[in-house]
Amino acid sequence: MRKQQLFIDAAYESLNHYGEELCGDKVEFIRGEGFFLAVLADGLGSGVKANILATLTSKIIATMLAQGAGIHEAVETIASTLPVCSERGIAYSTFTIVNISDDGRVYIAEFDNPSMVYCRGGRLEPIARSELDVSGKRVYVSKFYAEQDDMLILFSDGVVHAGVGRLLDLGWQYDNIVKYIRENLKPGIAPRELVRRLLSAVNTLYMDKPGDDSTVCAMLLRPKKIATVMVGPPMSREQDTSVVNKLMYSQGLRVVCGGTTSQIVSRVTGKELKVSIDYENPAVPPTASLSGVDLVTEGVLTIGKCIDILRGLNDTGPDHWDQIALNKQDGATQLTKILLESSTEVHFLVGRAINPAHQNPGMPVSLGLKLNLIKELSEELKKTGKSVSIEYY
Repeated sequence: MRKQQLFIDAAYESLNHYGEELCGDKVEFIRGEGFFLAVLADGLGSGVKANILATLTSKIIATMLAQGAGIHEAVETIASTLPVCSERGIAYSTFTIVNISDDGRVYIAEFDNPSMVYCRGGRLEPIARSELDVSGKRVYVSKFYAEQDDMLILFSDGVVHAGVGRLLDLGWQYDNIVKYIRENLKPGIAPRELVRRLLSAVNTLYMDKPGDDSTVCAMLLRPKKIATVMVGPPMSREQDTSVVNKLMYSQGLRVVCGGTTSQIVSRVTGKELKVSIDYENPAVPPTASLSGVDLVTEGVLTIGKCIDILRGLNDTGPDHWDQIALNKQDGATQLTKILLESSTEVHFLVGRAINPAHQNPGMPVSLGLKLNLIKELSEELKKTGKSVSIEYY
């Protein structure tokens, strides 16, 4: 039996059919106890109708499978639930289902979507597929064990057709997509980066006017690594030692945000706090160092800047995906890199003591909203697929 517990780092992005506000593709992620479930559905056509078909398909399948239903039952429910297209007389949505246990067991079911691409050790690996008749639909099923650092890539047929009628007469085609994935599958590449590289190429081939909804989803199996972040002093000084001990005895990465907070950690641990005088970015206060802690930063200003970086990563369009990098050395960028790339889960230890400096009428109001900042940071991290928890003191 495999005992290693793995975390599935997953990301997806979509390009809407040109001129449509809604996407006809839909991806549903569910993290359950011991498993991760992803469903990519592609509704017939584009626009509102396709969006409804894809949303119903992905939501119903994901919910039913997460609650223990079988593939036959889920597909039969889809067949009896989907509305019939008044123009074509059919109710139709393709789908790909990926269920990964945290010990690496993988179950895949594919119906009329392009075949999933499976990568191991930087190489593309073939997987055996068996045909299954489910309510008259030909579904291809695969079962295998994946390992740490393996990546699974799914995409809708809008990716395969990229360039049709524009730069490529026959579209990008499946084999060329596989070749592009092979060329871009560098060691350590994050799922989000690979997804955005693929969709940037798709957008270019469509000349910024996608002729079909296009979606790419990537899943990377990583060892679980928790980042524990202490932010702000506890309400009661008597709690200082217990909270600092919780931080210092935590597994994984340790981060302290806030000047007063770092002084508390220094006092309780007896370790010297060394503050840097180098300003990597004039807009971000300098970092400090403390033995046993991976990163020490200033508080609300750095967290606010970290949120800005994450929002930029989450909200930018394909024209700007390649312009955001996490290679700077200022505190906000380092914090973002730890939370986004170096860890799989984030646990915040949030002190609720009021910092007198933040109550100064001359200071911006946002500086007094520490708790809201943590909530905002948590939401932006969840958008990237991170598991986030918050503990208050």
